[in-house]
Amino acid sequence: MIEVLAKLGRGPVFLAGEVLECMITFTNPLSASSTSASSEMLAWASAQIHCQFHASENRVALPPSDGSKHDVQAENETVFVPNRGERGQCILSTPPKILFCDLRLDPGESKSYSYCETLPIDGPPSFRGQSVKYVYKLTIGCQRVNSPIKLLRVPFRVLVLHGLKDYQFPQDEAVAPSNPFLEEEEGLKKDSRLADLATELLMVATSRRSLHLYNISNTRGKVGSFCIFKTVYKIGEDVIGTFNFSEGDIPCLQFSVSLQTEESIQEEYQRRRGQPVSFSTHARHQEACLHTAQSSFSLPIPLSSTPGFTTNIVSLKWRLHFEFVTSGESAGTCLVRGSQSEAVTWTGVEQMEVDTFSWDLPIKVLPTNPILASYVSQFSSTNSITI
Repeated sequence: MIEVLAKLGRGPVFLAGEVLECMITFTNPLSASSTSASSEMLAWASAQIHCQFHASENRVALPPSDGSKHDVQAENETVFVPNRGERGQCILSTPPKILFCDLRLDPGESKSYSYCETLPIDGPPSFRGQSVKYVYKLTIGCQRVNSPIKLLRVPFRVLVLHGLKDYQFPQDEAVAPSNPFLEEEEGLKKDSRLADLATELLMVATSRRSLHLYNISNTRGKVGSFCIFKTVYKIGEDVIGTFNFSEGDIPCLQFSVSLQTEESIQEEYQRRRGQPVSFSTHARHQEACLHTAQSSFSLPIPLSSTPGFTTNIVSLKWRLHFEFVTSGESAGTCLVRGSQSEAVTWTGVEQMEVDTFSWDLPIKVLPTNPILASYVSQFSSTNSITI
């Protein structure tokens, strides 16, 4: 028996273009004093990253895949296919890397191997929507002699920041003498520069503030105004806005604000022409506001949510969805006098005419620091199997 343990050093969330590093440990858990202790042998082990795409057959019409392969890993097969048995299509993969050949482990002995790979910068982000899914995994395959291949899958999350792919790092260090013994250090240095650049780009994009003022009106007149100071956010931030109903001619009885994503399939891949867009609500604020001069809301963007993106099959956009309930009567008729005595009690009317209308405000949501997103990730940094 051999235990295989894979651990992602920095956590399970990465930016596209970063280097993923995983420490893979093979252990013979039996101690030398055990009566059944014996040396264990593995013929080989390899590792590879792949992105699996899955689409809902009811919503997405995909062309026939030419990569139809076996769904099950044949017991006598020695070919390492990391997505064997997975649903959907493998749309992206890195070259496989051999960890070792002919490994012998004595009782109680362990050996560790470091796997490093740069995540493709032009791939899609991790996404689990109503119509499509993009799932990234690091798969480690190993095999005993005359035994079936065993696969250890390590799921992780990828965030995509547009603009990193086109950025060219300064070539100041190109004239310096190269040292072949420092290749790994240089790779880590470039990875660090990529993370610093992403942080800087996100800071610049989301720190700009300017007043955006919108009048809220229906067919009968002005209801109020809405103010927001920015429309570009990172996941994990709060969307804050304020209402002013004091200038309105039409009384507003109630309002609600929903933070939503809009998932739409590109026209050429739609199962039915003109099929509706899918919406998901991530946060919602509702408030009764009759006789309220001003109000505000704060909606958190979940760290686990996917920033907006577009591929050749699907696009994801963010928006604020507003719904207003206004009175069909003047503000003074919304209350009635309960008695004619000196102690006057005012109560709300039992029935009244109302009008409802809605409004959508597009916003832009970008990724955040992957280390921050790792704290709330559903994925574990450590995965293991026994073979």
